[in-house]
Amino acid sequence: MPLMLSQPARITILITDRNLNVVGDPVAGWTNLDVTVRFNEPASGSFTAPARPELTQLLQTGGHRVVVQRAGEVFIAGPIEVQGPERWSVDGEDATPGTVSVQFADDLASVVGRLTYPDPSAVASAQTSVARWTSTGNAEDILRSLVNLNAGPGALADRRVPQLALGADMGVGSSITFGTRFEQLGDALRSAASAGGGLGFRTRQSGGQILFEVYGPQDLTGQVRFSRGLGNLRSYEFTRTAPSATAAIVGGKDEGTSRVIVERVDTAAAAVWGRLETFVDRRQSDDTEVDTAELDQAGDEALARGAATARLSSVTVDTPDQAFGVHYQLGDRVSVELNSGVEVADVVRAVHLQVTPGAGEVVTALVGSQEASSDPLWLRYMRDLARRLAGLETI
Repeated sequence: MPLMLSQPARITILITDRNLNVVGDPVAGWTNLDVTVRFNEPASGSFTAPARPELTQLLQTGGHRVVVQRAGEVFIAGPIEVQGPERWSVDGEDATPGTVSVQFADDLASVVGRLTYPDPSAVASAQTSVARWTSTGNAEDILRSLVNLNAGPGALADRRVPQLALGADMGVGSSITFGTRFEQLGDALRSAASAGGGLGFRTRQSGGQILFEVYGPQDLTGQVRFSRGLGNLRSYEFTRTAPSATAAIVGGKDEGTSRVIVERVDTAAAAVWGRLETFVDRRQSDDTEVDTAELDQAGDEALARGAATARLSSVTVDTPDQAFGVHYQLGDRVSVELNSGVEVADVVRAVHLQVTPGAGEVVTALVGSQEASSDPLWLRYMRDLARRLAGLETI
């Protein structure tokens, strides 16, 4: 059964200004709260409440945020994106004072929306000293530097996200070489996190600060299990797919015969499926024939995206002895038992919290591969195309 706790007092909804100061009283009489948190993606949420003047007046001010506290801890906090619709009718559920709905994101949305400046110390119109921002070192340190220099305390004053600070250094991740130029910061962070060993990153409101944190997901496949027998598996869809690439040809800088070319091959997959080639354009890279670390990583990333997959999309439910935030987190690997008895290990991609005062809380998790997204295939292709075009536009 889902984890359903009929304790509305566990949830408190607050409105703050952009500097994290609470404005007004906690939202009273709310009738629905719906929140989805995602691995290495901004979270989103919405709530509906009576359209009393004390609330609607607060919502008129731009830059205000929503903070949702669950059992006294901040579950999600971030900027209001859509105020409304506000509804009223002479009778029915929208009768006086009416209802208002609010859609919001978490603070990571404000971070990942920045662009990566080649020289973060200079304004956009004065990017003349270097062509790209590059760094070689620990992946966590590179993630923290990207955020610090483009959105945090180390950024230009008008680019800083208010109250954003770096969380504690967790000492996770492997060594990578990374470069970027006018790329969406979220895309850069995901690429560096993947190259650095599958790291996770998030924002978390703590006191008067928004902390950007990097963490290493855990392998909990032997401890956290979902199955029909345990009563914590709602549905799944499982598909085995052949690879789309077993060899990646990566093109670096220069043109014609002077262009730096590297080849990365998944020899094990090629032995089973044959040679399936893909070309990766990284002409913005500074790698040379002697040092191809960045091109190698780009090839490996392409092979990972095109690898054969046991694609699993499952919806689980929390139970008291196996609950999100207590026993597992976003990015952790857990086990899902199929009807055949086969256990598939995969990553917790998203968690959905839905609360109504009458029914209490229902918590479900999406467990699956990167391709387990509910997005249609054409949309994933469009995103991949947009990422490739962005590389060309930022040369």
